[in-house]
Amino acid sequence: MKKTSLVLEGGGLRGAFTAGALAWLIDNDISFDNAYGISTGAVYLANYLIKDKQKLFDISTKYINDKRDIGIRPLLRTGRLVDYDDLFYRGLRDFLGFDMDLVNKVKKPYSQIGLYELEQGKTVYKDFSKCSLDELKASTSLPIIGKITECEGRHILDGGITDMIPIEKSVEDGCDRHLIITTKPYDYVRKPAKEFVIWLMKKTYPMCENISEDYRVRHINYQKQIGLIKELEEKGRAVYIYPTKTSKVSRLGGTCEQLAELYELGYQDMENRREEILSLFGK
Repeated sequence: MKKTSLVLEGGGLRGAFTAGALAWLIDNDISFDNAYGISTGAVYLANYLIKDKQKLFDISTKYINDKRDIGIRPLLRTGRLVDYDDLFYRGLRDFLGFDMDLVNKVKKPYSQIGLYELEQGKTVYKDFSKCSLDELKASTSLPIIGKITECEGRHILDGGITDMIPIEKSVEDGCDRHLIITTKPYDYVRKPAKEFVIWLMKKTYPMCENISEDYRVRHINYQKQIGLIKELEEKGRAVYIYPTKTSKVSRLGGTCEQLAELYELGYQDMENRREEILSLFGK
């Protein structure tokens, strides 16, 4: 029997594309056996699991680019470009009413998010039904840009340090049909990290020897993940969804109008490939 999976890349504000694509899945009542989310992909996966289209739209197009939490204001207030604590606790939980307990109760699909644990020096995956809001926040916390989150003695950052697209985990778990949603164009090539960035990782995280090396080979890992996706696509075992139009939205920048356009692009790109998606999952 086919085992299906949903695989979501991160991408910061570019995740508005993912949010729109997930709204299409909700509208078309498409479900999976497994699901995997990295960084902002984990946040949107949470809202897909509870079938909350309104939060998918509101978080990705209105709330996520709040200047209170991204840019110069949090830098002056916290010493970091993104205030993840305020973003998640004041905003996501208190203002938008996001309830992690609802996510924990979802049993299908079996869903996991990637967490980079500094003690282990690698990305590990955790069952979404057992995750706290702290861990969801931690899974999106970019190195340098955000602070480390401590959860039960573990020190955690964004799982995208190594697993930018969690397709390898999906294959490892025995899934043989994959819907992969990324936030970068088809021909995107990740550049090697600059030596300054690698040096900064060493200085900022002296407790973790692996993180600087993981950054040194990050572009290689990314191309391996893309290569695997394209191989699965050629074998008829995957549908690879990516933005078909250029957007001015960056990881940390974009207007509400630009984000709404990217959200709509995600929805429309899914609709344009309706037959492929339905055929892959036997609909």
